[in-house]
Amino acid sequence: MRQVARRARRAGAAIAAVLTWAGLAAVLAGLTGCSGTGVDGIDAVFGKGSAEDAIRISPGHGERSVRAGQGLEVEVPDGRLESVKVVKFQDAQDSVVPGRISDDGLRWEPADPRLALAAKYTVDAVALDGHGRRHARHTNFTTFVPDERFVAYVKPENRSTVGTGMIVSLEFNREIENRAAVERAVRVSAQPATEVVGHWFGNTRLDFRPKDYWKPDTKVTVDLNLRDVEAAKGVFGLQQKKFGFTVGRSQVSRVDAADHTMEVRKDGELVSTVPITAGGGKNTTYNGKMVITEMLDVTRMNGATVGFTDSDGKGEYDIPDVPHAIRLTTSGTFLHGNYWAPSSTFGQTNVSHGCVGLRDVKGGSGETPAGWFFDRSLIGDVVEVVNSKDKTVDADNGLGGWNLDWNAWRAGSALHVKPGK
Repeated sequence: MRQVARRARRAGAAIAAVLTWAGLAAVLAGLTGCSGTGVDGIDAVFGKGSAEDAIRISPGHGERSVRAGQGLEVEVPDGRLESVKVVKFQDAQDSVVPGRISDDGLRWEPADPRLALAAKYTVDAVALDGHGRRHARHTNFTTFVPDERFVAYVKPENRSTVGTGMIVSLEFNREIENRAAVERAVRVSAQPATEVVGHWFGNTRLDFRPKDYWKPDTKVTVDLNLRDVEAAKGVFGLQQKKFGFTVGRSQVSRVDAADHTMEVRKDGELVSTVPITAGGGKNTTYNGKMVITEMLDVTRMNGATVGFTDSDGKGEYDIPDVPHAIRLTTSGTFLHGNYWAPSSTFGQTNVSHGCVGLRDVKGGSGETPAGWFFDRSLIGDVVEVVNSKDKTVDADNGLGGWNLDWNAWRAGSALHVKPGK
């Protein structure tokens, strides 16, 4: 029963990323940290023998304005697909796209070949290639939005249960010129009542948070009253939708990069101190408060995706099956299982390329520190890194808004909210 519950919770966590992070390609040039093919914007850089070769997905990762008639294809040139999960996100609602793997295992076919308009799709596929090697891919794309309309891709998903550090984040498919009108049309309310304020990052992203972490059991409602709101000259909103989520228990984990430990606190009480390895040498881990935005049972990590290359241009590392991968930043910082470093590394020294590693075994296990932490984490939990020789993570790198004090956060509102105490 424990394994069934564990798998079910992981499946829910794996589809929880509903936001299209704009400008990721531009960010990659300055990344510090690990990265993997299970996350946005990574697959395309891999060469021969990669997950991209083993599992072919069309439309391609990151494509925009995909037309409804283009269809969706998942196939392998040899070997066999083990699993395919396609999720459609539209108007803050998610739904699994029905489909089936062909009898020969070479392709997955959707029940309805047409794609929905103004939607985001994510595809998670696992396959064995012709040599018996397992590959995993995670891709996403967005479909065509009718001319002169804009939509918001929203995080978190409707009816989800999240950690107390969750930030409501809206990513728009068009640049917003009239930011005050758009912000005014989005209402985030909570029960018990608490003040929630918006903050703009550029002209395409609007985040909302309270002054302090949400209290456990808070019910949050988001009203998107964007229909017919004029965001730019002649560009009007499409969405009129209400959705909500629940804040679960509080879990805040503090990674001390100098002490090589992570203290895990649940509802304020210390429940465990876990030995870790953080970024070493010149590849230090960001300081600051980071929020879990994605959880993957297994993913591929290749140094080439974040600029860690050898003289031949290939990645300094290429690990096809990193277990228990928890995303902390858009730029590629993960907290993940590590089976390749000696056990003596954890709690003693920092050797990673910017991620936080926990001891694990190949294939992952719920009995290891990495598996233990993964099974007790939620999207929206906070991981704070201290005593690293790096800067504080940027507020727009993932859900890093908690690194701004309340006055600085309120100053980012287009509604000119007066500074609070």
